[in-house]
Parts: sequence; C-alpha cells; structure tokens
Amino acid sequence: QTRIGGNKFVQLARNRRDRRGAGGGQEEQGAMSRQAEGRARFAALILRPEEEIDLAEAALLIAGEEYPDLDVAAYLSLLAHMGAEARRRVGGSRPAASALETLNHYLFEELGFAGDTENYYDPRNSYLNDVLDRRTGIPISLSTVYMTVARHSGLPIRGVGFPGHFLVKFAGEGEEIVLDPFNRGAILTEADCQRLLDQATAGRARFSRELLGATVTKAILARMLGNLKGIYAATRQYAKALACVERILLLIPDAGPEIRDRGLLLAQMQRTEEAVLVLTRYLKQSPAPEDSAQVKEQLRTLRMRQALLN
Repeated sequence: QTRIGGNKFVQLARNRRDRRGAGGGQEEQGAMSRQAEGRARFAALILRPEEEIDLAEAALLIAGEEYPDLDVAAYLSLLAHMGAEARRRVGGSRPAASALETLNHYLFEELGFAGDTENYYDPRNSYLNDVLDRRTGIPISLSTVYMTVARHSGLPIRGVGFPGHFLVKFAGEGEEIVLDPFNRGAILTEADCQRLLDQATAGRARFSRELLGATVTKAILARMLGNLKGIYAATRQYAKALACVERILLLIPDAGPEIRDRGLLLAQMQRTEEAVLVLTRYLKQSPAPEDSAQVKEQLRTLRMRQALLN
C-alpha cells in the first residue's frame, strides 16, 4: 500500500489563549463554520501577489483549522508589538551582525524562544499561535516568528528552505548572513550548513550556495502544511491530514503527490467514491509515476469495495 507522505508579552499571550473556545453541540457546528471561513480567508490571501502575502497571517489561518476560535488579529497585534520592541532595541545598529545579535538577545534571551528538542513532532510546534504562547517550536515555525519580528523591526530577513532544517538569512548591504532560529539564531558557516545537510541526507549530498536561496511565501506555507500532514498521517488522524493536503493543493493545484495523498486519505476515511475519482485523476495526470503499480492496486481494492456495496 502506498504510504502518505510577567511582562506585556506574557499578558498578551495569555489573552490570546483565553479567547480560544470549546466545542460541543451547537458550538461544534459553529466551529465548523469558522473553519470554513478560515479556509476561505486562506484561499483569498494566497491569491495575492507574493509581496502582499503576510506569512504570519497565513500561518495563523492554518492554525485556525485546529483552533476555530483563534483570534488571528490579536496574534498579529502581538507580533507587531514584538517587532516594535525589537526595532527600539536594534535602533540604528551597524554593522548587520550587531543588529542581529540584538534581535537574537531579545527573542531568545528576553522572551525565551527556543527549539523544542524533546517533543519535536508535537503538532503544537507547527501552529504559530502555540509557538507564540509556549515560546517553542520547530525550525520553520521559529523562523516565521523571526522573519515577522525582523520585518517589523526593519531588518531584511528572508526564509531559506534548506533541506531538512528551515533557516533564515539577512540579505542586505552587500552581505548575506545565514542564521538558525531553532538554535537561538546562531550564525552559520558553510561547514555548519554541510553538517545540517549531512543530518538530512545521511551524508549523501554536498553543500552548495544554491541551497541558501530565498524561499517564496507559498513554498514556506506548503512546507508547514507538509510537516503537519506527516504528523497527522503517522498518528492516523486522517481528517486532519486531509485538511492539510487540501490547503497544499490551494497553494500548488497540480502537485501530483498531494493529489495522490488526498486520494489515499479519502480511502482511509472510507470515502471510497471520492478516493477512486481522485486516484484516477492522479494516474491520468501522471501516466507513469514511480508508484503507479501501488496506486493501481489501491484502485482495484477500492473498486472491489464499491462492488460489494452495490
């Protein structure tokens, strides 16, 4: 079978937590309605030109799938407040290394953000509201905080979709500095990057500067969702994994592996007719995928299931 891939900050964060609702009965129906509204807002947001897509807002709308009562505006206000505090501290710091050191001190020393090395695959590490509340996360979510606060503070920080470990980089004033928000904003050398690459590829790849290219916002969001999809599929939370896939397809409509995974997840959820349609579309779109034999076998099984039901 084919596998499926004590300060103002604290008070603001507490206020955000208090605004999350509980489910049950009519409240559950209301939550579903708010989830649908959040998906519509996400779809509208990602239709904007690249420079107009707010990464933090989109990440919070993803979190709204898990937290239907999430106050997106309040968390954006919190991030803006953090950015204003960072700007006040950074001031006119020059050179860039000095400004980055100041930003790192604010985020990792004063506010206490840190990588979660003990419960790395906890889905809360991928939800931006939880990352802000708990002040811990994985590389891509901590990088989202870093980029957003840096943007508000006037520092040109871009995301870097490095294999296996998301990074950020300062790109301005004729210099480029690569940093790792998961490791307290450490500045990385090429040798450090090679070590990270070795961990991701078991030593099978060599580092090149091309791996440090800036990543567009839609690709960052797709990677966030891919992380969550993997977590939920591995724990057999198929409806949640499916929600991730469907958002990825909003970002990348013709993504073959995501179309396939949508079909496989629908099959796991006993939505047989839909699964057959989706997997058939996958094979037509990609006539000779590597997993063609496995997908065809899955289709045969699903059609037998359909026949037994008729």
